[in-house]
Amino acid sequence: MGMDGFGTQLRRGNGATPIETFTTIAEVTNISGPSMERETLDMTSHSSPDKWREFIGGIKDGGEVSIDMNYDIGEATHNALQEDFDDEDPRHFQIVFPDDVETAWEVNLVLTKLEPEYPYDDKMACSAAWKVSGKPNLTALGS
Repeated sequence: MGMDGFGTQLRRGNGATPIETFTTIAEVTNISGPSMERETLDMTSHSSPDKWREFIGGIKDGGEVSIDMNYDIGEATHNALQEDFDDEDPRHFQIVFPDDVETAWEVNLVLTKLEPEYPYDDKMACSAAWKVSGKPNLTALGS
């Protein structure tokens, strides 16, 4: 059986050490990712059985994380994303699921796209995308 995604949160770390605190990005309507991929290395040789190509796993890529949100120009967490776009260093984020143990993807992200829209006949909205830097870690925060 599946799980209802309602209540999933994207939390932005403040970078503090030794104890980092996280703030939930407000008004997020959709979260995607991390969209992990893996290269394959062709190991085919003249001795490959029955002329079939052979592969092994290569370098992994954490892919991207993206969101859609209701955009509010006065919302502090939305303004913080503009700061992230101006910063070239990755920032620590959590994608927290609405389960009993707060399972979360912990990821370091570099903001690559920030796209607000202001339609005349609908709500202001914004989409954002980040490139994952390093390995995404799935962990239980509440344990």
